[in-house]
Amino acid sequence: MNINATLVAQFVVFGILMWFTLKYVWPPITKALDERAQKIAEGLAAADKAKAELAQANQQVQQQLAASRDETSKLLADAERRAQAIIEEAKKKASEEGEKIVAAARAEAEQQVVQAREALREQVAMLAVKGAEQILRREVNASVHADLLNRLKTEL
Repeated sequence: MNINATLVAQFVVFGILMWFTLKYVWPPITKALDERAQKIAEGLAAADKAKAELAQANQQVQQQLAASRDETSKLLADAERRAQAIIEEAKKKASEEGEKIVAAARAEAEQQVVQAREALREQVAMLAVKGAEQILRREVNASVHADLLNRLKTEL
């Protein structure tokens, strides 16, 4: 191989090109590559952070769902207890009303029995007076003998 001025000139041009590339072309390229690597790393870190936040949010949602289920079951239990209390109270009131109605009916029946007895006494007194009148064959004056008839009613 022949070393001549052309080869030396090519080395000089190659050196200048290399120096120019290292001085002006290479730094922006490495800077762009470094920025790109940094953006990718930040994106991956953000994705990891978002994944952790998502997991935490899912955990909070699960806790809130469990709490709402507990609260719902408590509310349902309270509602059932209230319903049972209302039913028991209604039964008690109905029982009391029934007892009042029965007591009123008994009182009314007792009053009717008393009235029937009085009417029966009146009828028995009238029959006794008529019977006595027929026995004596004379008229017994009811107004004259009212005291006697009242004693007779009382005895009956």
